[in-house]
Amino acid sequence: MLALGAGAPPVAAASAGGAFAVPEASGTGTGDPSGSLVMVLDSSGSMADDDGTGRTRMESAREAVGTVVDGLPDGYPTGLRVYGADRARGCTDTRLVRPVRALDRAAVKRAVAAVRPKGDTPIGLSLQKAAEDLPRPSDGAVGTRTILLVSDGEDNCGVPEPCEVAERLGKEGVGLRIDTVGFQVRGAAREQLECVAAAGNGRYYDAPDADALARQLQRAAQLSADGYRLRGERIEGTATREGAPALAPGQYLDTIGPGETRYYAVELDAVSTANFSATAVPQPGRAVATFDGLRTALVHDAGGFCQSESAYFRQPDEGATPLTSAVARIPSEKGEGTCDRAGRYWLEVERKSGKGGESGKNPDAARWPLEIVHGVEAPLRKGITPAQSRPEYGRGGEDAVLPTGEPEDVRGGTGFNDARRIGRGVWRDRILPAQTLWYKVPVGWGQQVRYDVEFGNEPTVGRVAATHSYGASRLFTPARFPVPGGGEFNPTTPYSGRPAVIRMGGVPVAWTNRYESPSAVRPVHVGGDFYISVTLGAQAAEIAENPQIGLVLRVSVLGDELAGPEHNAPVAAKKSDKEGNSTGVGDSSGTGGAGWTGIAAAVGAGAAVVVAVGFVFVRGRRGRAARTTRGSA
Repeated sequence: MLALGAGAPPVAAASAGGAFAVPEASGTGTGDPSGSLVMVLDSSGSMADDDGTGRTRMESAREAVGTVVDGLPDGYPTGLRVYGADRARGCTDTRLVRPVRALDRAAVKRAVAAVRPKGDTPIGLSLQKAAEDLPRPSDGAVGTRTILLVSDGEDNCGVPEPCEVAERLGKEGVGLRIDTVGFQVRGAAREQLECVAAAGNGRYYDAPDADALARQLQRAAQLSADGYRLRGERIEGTATREGAPALAPGQYLDTIGPGETRYYAVELDAVSTANFSATAVPQPGRAVATFDGLRTALVHDAGGFCQSESAYFRQPDEGATPLTSAVARIPSEKGEGTCDRAGRYWLEVERKSGKGGESGKNPDAARWPLEIVHGVEAPLRKGITPAQSRPEYGRGGEDAVLPTGEPEDVRGGTGFNDARRIGRGVWRDRILPAQTLWYKVPVGWGQQVRYDVEFGNEPTVGRVAATHSYGASRLFTPARFPVPGGGEFNPTTPYSGRPAVIRMGGVPVAWTNRYESPSAVRPVHVGGDFYISVTLGAQAAEIAENPQIGLVLRVSVLGDELAGPEHNAPVAAKKSDKEGNSTGVGDSSGTGGAGWTGIAAAVGAGAAVVVAVGFVFVRGRRGRAARTTRGSA
């Protein structure tokens, strides 16, 4: 089933009693050079006015900038541009006072301390220059390049017009984001800043006082630094099937524009299960339309559809989040299906676009980074009778008893590639408005994951009685297939600063689940690391007093891990890592382990792999290492 030899691509293989396993993502440290930030600070004459506390607006802005840089990751490329600081009048008065380079906190603080408010407000020109300040990611990397504009008024120069500049910049490339913070603004000034943010793929943050200014600046800057880390080999899908690039099992990066369909070719045998997932990564909180979404489909060479799935934003009024759609070619039990035969197939990825974004304005015209994963599951070896399917939640339903006790601090990842591995227990984290955090939980044959997400009771600002946001969570299989709630669970909850809970979970892992019809059961057919995403809505920035909002995860993995997918499989031998979590999934020993992870170990296993392998998942192409880049969410 699997040929291994010198020069073969890295693999993570499983025995017939094994699980879906993938290598750890590399390059998950802070300060990724593919991301960068330039703050654009209003230094016009009005910034010398009292902000209501006895200090000038500029003094409050200096303090807020200091708080921002203290919270950014070490080395994160950061710069500072000001306008209106050099002369009393002049629409060309904009200057880069600190180039975008590896973060030097003291240097940025010195630069902002030297600024004195004097002149006009050339916002449009400053945005244009700020885009030039940001370095372009090298080697085709895709990173979040953020312009963070702080202003206490509207542009009084007129040319170039700020919204027009923002719209042009927002369409020019992948990963550019313009966030705006309005410091004690209202009326036309606020409308202009909202327009700039919407046109520039970002969000507007309102700061009616000095405390709010510091809070909102921290949120916007940290959201940039914690962008989704993309990983994969660069590839370019075609607009038609003709000439579509061939996908071997692996992970790839592409981009996709509004209303666009991308095609990829793949050769499939007649017996293996083939999985395809596509994750679009728009700018977090970016205004999107109700029917914006992502559709994947698999079609065969005769033009027939094997499967089609669509994913949509759950709360479009609060903007974009990472969006994953997935399809599979699962050979029928009797091998007589129209998509069972060997041959050429095509993966279609379509970006569905509505006619307007938030409030019907500024639909997202930027290209979205697209992360595609293709994995293959070989059939069970001859003579193995799989266990029956497990389509019921049983004791893992909504009333399941979950762990209690003091939470352990954990930091969620930015996406699938650096999701933080956790196990059974109680975990505590903090999340920004418009942010999605990611975790992964090992789940073996016969086991099921069940968890709660609790959003904290947070102090709120004084004027938000009618304001609500939302919390959301999704569960994904190791092949990145979304697992719906199946009627048992609801993946969203309203959030107003008061405690709110989401209950989620999956059915037990069983090989035969692949033949079940419910969408909450069919994907849960192989063990490995299941992914949990947790999202907080963008409007929470108008509610919570603290920059981040506390959350608690209560996670349980129910049932004994079995040694394999076969009928009457014994319980697998258990091992624990240094944190006390079971490592049966991913263990290479015995019949129930996840098998060989990496080509060297696989080759060392010799011919036994060819006989025993039940699952193959390839994360890189021959002779190529996958690249991790800072993404745009």
